[in-house]
Amino acid sequence: MSGERECSCHKTKERSEKEYKDLIHRLNRIEGQIRGIKGMVEKDAYCTDILTQVAAVNAALNSFNKVLLANHIKTCVTRDIKEGKEETVDELLSTLQKLMR
Repeated sequence: MSGERECSCHKTKERSEKEYKDLIHRLNRIEGQIRGIKGMVEKDAYCTDILTQVAAVNAALNSFNKVLLANHIKTCVTRDIKEGKEETVDELLSTLQKLMR
């Protein structure tokens, strides 16, 4: 994994095949859950049944965030700190603030 490459507009990250497949699998599952909720609304499902499914999607998104954040800290953040890029810590703190809203 070569990590992030900076360009003039944004950063990118090359992920291992295993990490990539895991993240895509999680997102595909979440996408399916969202389609299921949409179908429930279209079929006039009972409110609490829809809310239960929404809670499951929220839990899946939180799980996705935990995995992505852990990978980010283990790779990008660790590398940048070793390279003396202290601004990465500020970026991480800002990201954590957004996640905890």
